[in-house]
Amino acid sequence: MKAIVNVYLKEGVLDPQGKAAHHALGSLGFDNVSDVRIGKQIILTLKATDKAAVEAEVKEMTETLLANTVIEDYSIEISE
Repeated sequence: MKAIVNVYLKEGVLDPQGKAAHHALGSLGFDNVSDVRIGKQIILTLKATDKAAVEAEVKEMTETLLANTVIEDYSIEISE
């Protein structure tokens, strides 16, 4: 099974990397962009076949190591 974990800053947390990218896009003429938020994507390949068990394990991994839940939110997608 594969798990995709998307980690991104919570709303209201300053994102200097996103702000820099937004400014650079504007400088390059991409004026239609109103905001940029930068995050990360983690792709895990797991041996287990029970989708519920995989989701629970990936959630534990994410909250323990992969995301700083004080300032970051995350979403998990599981596929076979």
